[in-house]
Amino acid sequence: MNSRLETVKKFTLAYRKMCKPLCKELELPQTALDILLFLGNNPAYRTARDIVEIRRIKANLVSVHVDRLVREGVPGDRRKTQLRCTDKAQPVIAKGRQLQEYFFDRLYNGMDQKERDALSGALHRIEENLDAILEEDYN
Repeated sequence: MNSRLETVKKFTLAYRKMCKPLCKELELPQTALDILLFLGNNPAYRTARDIVEIRRIKANLVSVHVDRLVREGVPGDRRKTQLRCTDKAQPVIAKGRQLQEYFFDRLYNGMDQKERDALSGALHRIEENLDAILEEDYN
């Protein structure tokens, strides 16, 4: 397998592995945790469609998990287009953020600040290049 694809696969597997105990503790499926953290970490994105398009979670999974979270009183009012995280979701989001911080600390293990800055700069440049590609007309 292409080493870049293998790295993306390992990233996802490692993240999910680290999330497993928290998901078990909270009695939430990984996808539900992902949705809550997406909404909590990205308040500018507030619709199920945003979750589908940006997080690349299948629409039917988003619908199922948002419905479940709403039934349990976690993220918001399903009758409205806009989703919001309620006070009940905040402890879950806080624990998820702690896990994400720990995950990235582990990911950067052994890297000094100069290496971290170089990686951050490279990823920023890649994002800019991707934006430019997406703005171009390839028809």
